[in-house]
Amino acid sequence: MRTLYRHARLATMTDERPWGWIERGALLVDGERLAWTGADDALPAALRTDAEIDLGGALVTPGLIDCHTHLVYGGDRAAEFELRLQGASYEAIARAGGGIRSTLLATRQASDEQLFAGAAARARCLIAEGVTTLEIKSGYGLTETHEARCLAVARRIGRELPLTVRTTSLAAHALPPEFEGRPDDYVDALIEWLPGQVAAGLVDAVDAFCETIGFTPAQTGRVFAAAKRLGLPVKLHAEQLSDQGGAALAARLGALSCDHLEHLSAEGVAAMAAAGSVAVLLPGAYYFLRDTHLPPVPALRQAGVPMALATDHNPGTSPTLSLLLMLNMACTLFRLTPEEAWRGITVHGARALGLADRGRLAAGLRADFAVWDAEHPREMAYRFGHNPCRRSFHGGVERSA
Repeated sequence: MRTLYRHARLATMTDERPWGWIERGALLVDGERLAWTGADDALPAALRTDAEIDLGGALVTPGLIDCHTHLVYGGDRAAEFELRLQGASYEAIARAGGGIRSTLLATRQASDEQLFAGAAARARCLIAEGVTTLEIKSGYGLTETHEARCLAVARRIGRELPLTVRTTSLAAHALPPEFEGRPDDYVDALIEWLPGQVAAGLVDAVDAFCETIGFTPAQTGRVFAAAKRLGLPVKLHAEQLSDQGGAALAARLGALSCDHLEHLSAEGVAAMAAAGSVAVLLPGAYYFLRDTHLPPVPALRQAGVPMALATDHNPGTSPTLSLLLMLNMACTLFRLTPEEAWRGITVHGARALGLADRGRLAAGLRADFAVWDAEHPREMAYRFGHNPCRRSFHGGVERSA
């Protein structure tokens, strides 16, 4: 089926022109792919179509990409939110047995169906805003069995909902109680789990939390070496609370992305630029934790490091389910331009997941796109608490959440 969508304002994100803008454009969808994009008045005379749809001047963008989420978990941490408002720090809560460990217990106690129902409901919120590709990390099971359960639920989300899901093994998220005081033994254990996850088709990448309350650079390096031996790309939670040199380590290993980065050093910026790693900025966590240490956006910009944005949806530090809100937060808190923010949830979001076939509107790429009740994408960065997504398409198929 070849369907031509005409009379649209296209933000293609494809070239050096601002926004890849085409004021009066058209898209030809052939199955799951875009067969042609361009100006209405440049349509080839012999173009074959089976159907033609007039979009009436609506805005069309690539489908949105949320490249960093922790969508599969049990329970919530609203009580911890209250504690933080009373003065407790994230680190103090974590060291007292809260934080990730409290979610770990709720996740282990939940059934597979309960985990799926919760994650699917969250994913549908993102779908409603035009998200067509989503990354889901594990990290709330922290045993071989429970990590596999969470990854399997993430895979099921991709099968049963109309979006693409990339799965990331984040067993190196926190130290589980069974390994209290034995972090190196735990790293040994999670390294042993990885081949089974790969054999079961559960994992697309490996991540780690390199931080004072997480894992050291040396331990992170061991996890990443194991991932590389299995042919898996790596990503890293880096420099969120302090500068551990994790981003430079990850970049040396060719990491797809380094995420958070509030305390990223000049050396880390240079390493990421040299490696081509994407900086994934997470304004939801910055806002929710009331952080005051900004990521070095000017240095990243000057070095040419691509900057992606994501919700970082998780129950403890970024319980948002709005990627559109992240657009506004990235502009107001981090001083990204609206176009930089938009490229962060399209072009660079795709790059952070190692996906070259989406995030832009161009012939040969996936027909993942969204239609908006707006004249220009900057409107979505300007407004917050507003969802003007009219229609969205995943692999050429119009979908609903």
